[in-house]
Order: sequence, then C-alpha cells, then structure tokens
Amino acid sequence: MKIRIVGCAIFLGLFLLVGCKAKKAPPPPPPSVTVRQPEQRTVTDSLELSGNTQAINTVQLVARVPGYLEKVFFHDGQTVKKGQTLFLIQQNTYVARLQQAEGQILTQRAQLEYAGNQFVRYSALLPEKAAAQSDVDNWKYQRDAAQANLKTAEAQRDLARLDLGYTQVAAPFDGRIDRRLQDPGNLVGTDTGNSVLAQLNQIDPIYVYFTVSDTDLARLMKSAHGIPGRGGPKKWPVFIGLTDEKDYPHQGSLDFASISLAPTSGTLLMRGVFPNPSGRILPGLFARVRVPLEKKAAFLLPEAAVGNDQQGEYVLVVNERHIVERRQIKTGPSIDNMRIIEQGLDGREWVITIGVLKGVPGRQVTPVAENGPGRSGR
Repeated sequence: MKIRIVGCAIFLGLFLLVGCKAKKAPPPPPPSVTVRQPEQRTVTDSLELSGNTQAINTVQLVARVPGYLEKVFFHDGQTVKKGQTLFLIQQNTYVARLQQAEGQILTQRAQLEYAGNQFVRYSALLPEKAAAQSDVDNWKYQRDAAQANLKTAEAQRDLARLDLGYTQVAAPFDGRIDRRLQDPGNLVGTDTGNSVLAQLNQIDPIYVYFTVSDTDLARLMKSAHGIPGRGGPKKWPVFIGLTDEKDYPHQGSLDFASISLAPTSGTLLMRGVFPNPSGRILPGLFARVRVPLEKKAAFLLPEAAVGNDQQGEYVLVVNERHIVERRQIKTGPSIDNMRIIEQGLDGREWVITIGVLKGVPGRQVTPVAENGPGRSGR
C-alpha cells in the first residue's frame, strides 16, 4: 500500500515538473525601430563661423561752440533723419557777432571806395604839378589797406556765420540716437569735457565682423578664385543668424578683408554688410556666420539619427542580419533639420532614425522602413 502511494506521488511530481516547463513564456521579440537610407542631395559646402555686429557709422555729436544748451529736439533712442536738428545752443551772442561782422564790412567798403576815389583824383593832378607824389603814394596805400581790411572783415563775417550755424547740431546721417548726455540749461562746448551731447549710430545697413582661419581661407579662395571683399564687382554672398533665430535668415555680401593675417592667431579679419531696414539687428550682437563655398553631392540624415559621445559622432546601422552596428561618421552643417554626412557612409546603409535608444550595438532589432512596412528581403 505504501509503495503504491509513493509511486503516485512521484508520478504527480514528474507531471507537475513537465507541465511547468511546457508553460514557460517565450522570449520577447526584438524591439522595433524605424530605419531609412541616407538621402542624397546637392548641397552647398560652406564655412560656419561666429562674429559680432557693428554699426556701419558711429559719430559722437559735439558742441563746436560754447554756449548754454537751449533745446533738445528728440527723444532718447529715437530714429532720426539726416539733417534733422537735434540740439539748439543759445544763439543771441552769435547773431550779434554776425551783425557786428557785417557792419564792419560796410565800414571797410566805404573806406575802400573813398580811398580809391582819392587815389584817382590825386593821380590825375600829379602830371599838372597840382599834387605831390607822396600824396598819390599815400592814397594808393590807403586804397590797398582798405581792400585788405575788407577781405578780413568778410572772413570774420564768414566765421561768425559758421559759429551761428554750429549752434544747431543736426544728424549727419539717418540712424538711431542714444540718450542725451546734456540737459537744457547746461553750459556746453567748453574745455571741461561737456562737449559730447549724444552718440548716433547708423545701423541700416549693418556690419558683421568675423575671422577666418588660414585653412578655411584656403577653401574660400579656391571657390572664389581669390579673396572676396576687396572691392571687386562680384559680391560674394554671406549669411548670418542671431542667437534667437533658426538657421541663417539674413543675407548680405562680403565687402572687406584685412590685408594680412593676425600673427598670433593665424586668422584673417573679414566683414559682411547686411540690410537692416527694421533696425532689429543691433550693434554688439553675437552672430552665427555662414559663408557658402561650392555645390557638391552629399548624404543627409535627420538630426535625431546622429549621436555624439566621447568617441565622436556616430549613427546606428542595421545590417543584413538585423544586428545593430555603430558607425563612426563626420558631419557637416545642418539643412532643414537634416545633417550633412561628410564621411562614414556610402548611402546603402539602413540607419535608425526613430527608436535610437532601443538600438544597442551587437543586438538584434526589427527594422521598419520610414516609407513602408519593412525592409525588402527581410
């Protein structure tokens, strides 16, 4: 009886053991990732640099004559036009000096006319022995002196007129004026350092200065057949983007290149000029600069497909056995959220673009093409 019970127990245990093994869960399928082949497109090779904006013209408006500042005709930070009156210095003193100079001219003209008449009269009497030679010489001297005095008086009048004109400080060009440095009622134009009234910047167009290394300069010279920006008829394009802007929305042209490279850094200073009708680009801003070189065929991948770590830039490629491989690459600039792949791919690879975190090098995945249910031949 005991033997029969023991046999049943053993049989039951074997049955349960076999049942447990049969019900063990199968391993999960490989993770699904989205793949695509690099897109081949003709792109423009370019230099990506950094620079700073600067006003095309900057001037400090100064008081050229001393006097009390009477009026200010602008608001701080206002946009002003060329020739617009900005400051008015007390004029009554300079008006009086101009009137005084004009009166002096009338006096000298009268003296010149009188001396000239006397010289003619005495010169006519000299042949008849009715006048002495010394009298003729004296009136000739008086005439010449009066003529010289008249020229001096006319010069004094012109200077007085200039001084009167300097009492009105006008904008030399269109631009944006800074805050005023002197308030009405202050004495300006003296030697106490109060001659500067305000600063005016012309920012349309606007300059962007940047430096180019000797290596990049060689590439640029090869494409442009020389150094652009030296005043030639051909304008070499250049693009910029500000910190808060996407890509490079502003287009201008190179208009200046320094005559030599900096000996300490081995870089060449260059400048681009850009239209700025809205005045949004202010002087002193950091700018991303792109200088196009030449067109070439290139492979492009979405930005999300490109990774970067201590070993450099890479992408994850799915091979014929659905095994993930790491592929080291070298990238170029980005275009429309696509990254140019300069080295590392031949265009036939299937690169993981969605689900990159699921792709572990050496492990298997289930690839799904972006434009279809799966890869052909898989």
